Amino acid sequence: MTSTDRYLDLVNSGVTQKIAKQLGLPRPARLRRAADRRPGAPLVDGPVLVLGDGPDADALAQLLSGTSPDRKGWDLDVRRHAAEGTRFAAVVLALSEVQHPGDLAAPLLALGPVLKTLAPGGRVVSVSRPARPDHAPALAAARQGVDGTVRSVAKELRAGSTANGVVVADDVPVTAPGVLGALRFLLSARSAYVDGQLLAVDSAAGSLPADWDRPLDGRVAVVTGAARGIGAAIAETLARDGATVVAVDVPAAGEALAAVANRVHGTALQLDVTAEDAGARLLEHALTRHGRLDVVVHNAGITRDKLLANMTPDRWEAVLAVNIAAQLRINEALLTSGDLTDAPRIVALASTSGIAGNRGQSNYAASKGGVIGMVQATAPLLAPFGGTANAVAPGFIETDMTARMPTLTRQVARRLSSLQQGGLPVDVAEAVAFLASPPAGGVVGQVLRVCGQNMVGR
Repeated sequence: MTSTDRYLDLVNSGVTQKIAKQLGLPRPARLRRAADRRPGAPLVDGPVLVLGDGPDADALAQLLSGTSPDRKGWDLDVRRHAAEGTRFAAVVLALSEVQHPGDLAAPLLALGPVLKTLAPGGRVVSVSRPARPDHAPALAAARQGVDGTVRSVAKELRAGSTANGVVVADDVPVTAPGVLGALRFLLSARSAYVDGQLLAVDSAAGSLPADWDRPLDGRVAVVTGAARGIGAAIAETLARDGATVVAVDVPAAGEALAAVANRVHGTALQLDVTAEDAGARLLEHALTRHGRLDVVVHNAGITRDKLLANMTPDRWEAVLAVNIAAQLRINEALLTSGDLTDAPRIVALASTSGIAGNRGQSNYAASKGGVIGMVQATAPLLAPFGGTANAVAPGFIETDMTARMPTLTRQVARRLSSLQQGGLPVDVAEAVAFLASPPAGGVVGQVLRVCGQNMVGR
């Protein structure tokens, strides 16, 4: 689905672009997405600056330049110092070895001038360590300071540029697969609508793909709610990355579901996810038709909005049944089957409403907050098999549902993010595909927001 944001088109073309600039109106940039890049194009379009001192900074610089062993596929033009007149496509802040808030001054003040000439669609990505209550106060202050700085920088950037961070557990090397996978995702055009986010890598689990463009080769993925919108985009993106896809939706969506399955060269399964035997039927279809099941994407969801004062039991129960109870039941069936044992991935769709709340969506927020709790509690159950459970929380995404919103409400919602526009279904799909991939094995029980740094929640 392409954006229906007419304002975005107007402020990026012709006379209206000049008028918007003169009036000081918001001027969101057209985001550069993976589909816009030519085959074989480099990860970023220009040199990459690595700021920071110490062994971790050196290791990251070697990784990005392709000079470290077994790290093919990066081969970027890496610089360690910002020369005047150089227009950088990305900056990596190696902050994993800071010990005191004073240690942040040199790399961050060096970043400042670079931001003035950062290329359109540029990337700023920090690599840091988490603050813990048992740390010395100065160390905890320095590490937590990175979080606030990254989120602040994200709100300063323009022209479609983003700032995000990878937070690496103390016992995990910065060259672990999870760190490399997260770093590559956040540097790439696949993360176009991910902004102001800190993604934790808590273990060294995971593996690097033979081909970064097809990290899901040989994997079989189930996607629920796949007939249209975000679900269809997820199915298409997973197939692009090499997965064999089982597209699932209700029988009423059968025609659209078949079209998606044919498009991705997968199979279709008409199924009500709230059925008691839904998990068994998903597994039977995947094993019978494809011999295995590796990835489950819980995308199916509904809304039945109403102020809580006017909420009815049927509205509440319908939303909870589809959005969380069905996922819990399916997961239990899969986890007890003994067939989900080869580094499985469960990725569930949450929402920013489940984090920050939203007026008239108490039922929806309960279900999506429930998804977040579910993946956090499910992740340890998958760990013995090298598996993970994570969630993706979309913000305002241009779908058929948001297209039915009142015009003024829709326009306001689009501008309430640092990127000043709504995302596209493919933006959510890219995040799902990353979390489903082998390199994401160290990302466990996390919630990745795809919201353009929406001004709600955290």
